[in-house]
Amino acid sequence: MHEWALAEGVIFTALKVAEKKGAEKITKIRVRVGELQQIDEEVFESALREISRRTAAEGAKIEIGREKSTLKCSTCGHEWSLQESGGGLGPEESEAIHFLPDIVSVYIRCPKCGSPDFRVKKGRGVIVDSIEVEA
Repeated sequence: MHEWALAEGVIFTALKVAEKKGAEKITKIRVRVGELQQIDEEVFESALREISRRTAAEGAKIEIGREKSTLKCSTCGHEWSLQESGGGLGPEESEAIHFLPDIVSVYIRCPKCGSPDFRVKKGRGVIVDSIEVEA
């Protein structure tokens, strides 16, 4: 599952930060997940816990926040969110965006002018906001 690959990246990053700081234990990991990533948060958190087993991150408090999307039309300058795109996405479209968020323009148009030419300003990817460690 995609959530496992993302979780692996988060734990790998946390372990590298702890190593650079000379820390033996990671106590807290704060992660922000973009709305366009459309991950199953329960699976993601479970994957984070499983992958962190027998590492410096085992037992760390994990905080997962959501980042709403902001899309900006390159044609008319209108800004909107995924939720404002209307009509919702079907399961096939949602799955495609889940794996490749950058293809969102294949399925969504600017609600103001109908253009497929827009960029994602916010709400894509998984961001490690902070990692707390103890020596």
